[in-house]
Amino acid sequence: MLSFLKKEPVLSAAAVCAVLSMFVVPPSAAYLSYIDVRVLCLLFCLMAIVAGLQSCGVFLVLAEGLLRGRKNMRLLSLLLVLLPFFSAMLITNDVALITFVPFTLLILDLADAKERTIPIVVLQTMAANLGSMATPVGNPQNLFLCAAYGLSAADFFGTMLPLTLVSLIGLSIGAMVTKSRVIEVHFPEKSTLINPKKLLVYVVLFFFSLLSVFHVLHYGILTVLVLICMAVLQPQILKKVDYKLLLTFVFFFLFAGNMGEIPALQHLLAGWMEKNAALTSLFASQIISNVPAAVLLAGFTDQWQGLLTGVNIGGLGTPIASLASLISLRFYCASPQGRTGAYLKVFTACNVAGLVILYLFYVLF
Repeated sequence: MLSFLKKEPVLSAAAVCAVLSMFVVPPSAAYLSYIDVRVLCLLFCLMAIVAGLQSCGVFLVLAEGLLRGRKNMRLLSLLLVLLPFFSAMLITNDVALITFVPFTLLILDLADAKERTIPIVVLQTMAANLGSMATPVGNPQNLFLCAAYGLSAADFFGTMLPLTLVSLIGLSIGAMVTKSRVIEVHFPEKSTLINPKKLLVYVVLFFFSLLSVFHVLHYGILTVLVLICMAVLQPQILKKVDYKLLLTFVFFFLFAGNMGEIPALQHLLAGWMEKNAALTSLFASQIISNVPAAVLLAGFTDQWQGLLTGVNIGGLGTPIASLASLISLRFYCASPQGRTGAYLKVFTACNVAGLVILYLFYVLF
């Protein structure tokens, strides 16, 4: 049990919260209305499609093509930071970090630039969290909020793109702050695309998933298409779907639904969200992370812009503000040069600075 709690702290916490809430609001048929089946289906489809794209090697081929050869250290740092920034917009922040952080540790080792490991990995983590906020499919909270409030493409992108642009400028400046020296990067083996025909199918399915996010294609049709294609092309991909994340969402739906039935708590949270939805959701994200914060607070406000902004920029801050941040920390600490204390100091300083800048930009502009 202790081993499971350490390995799956978020799932465990969600389960405990759901069970405890049942003592306040006894189980009933109303529980079924708490669970957003559309969000669960879209999450499932996106995770399966991204796993399929990964299996084709498309991300590593792209990265190696950009990084191979003689590079200025500033340009190399910029490329390493921007790769997870832009890829997270399509493949989610956690998948971007799973793909590119180990890749970065290898590159910096080959380039004899280990002293740049901590700042680059920290900036990559911020880049994945901030890049993912640019699209509805970049992270689970965006997908949930788009469904919960019925946001159009204009609603979503009009709110998030200015913040994304500011994030891009800030991250680019941060990545370029290093000595200018020429290094050469070589890879032990050249990565190649695996089965381009399957890659084409996954790209088409990803396009269909975007249509489904914006209510152009029914999520049920998308789910059936994904299941059929995966069963025919690569049944093993279905094993790579993070079913624990789906179960975590179910528990959080139950918890949030039950909390919404408590008049006193409903009044309290609604009051906080009415005063400042962005700041309330930002601080909530620091404590319970941005995904459960979005699920919990959505039921207490119609100020979707503040909530959407708060949970997205609230991914910066503490290591648990966005659980994707723990992926980078785990990879770095497992590396030979891993120094947890030094990493957390740089991580905290950069994240707090980024959080303050983005919140001030949101308030002022």
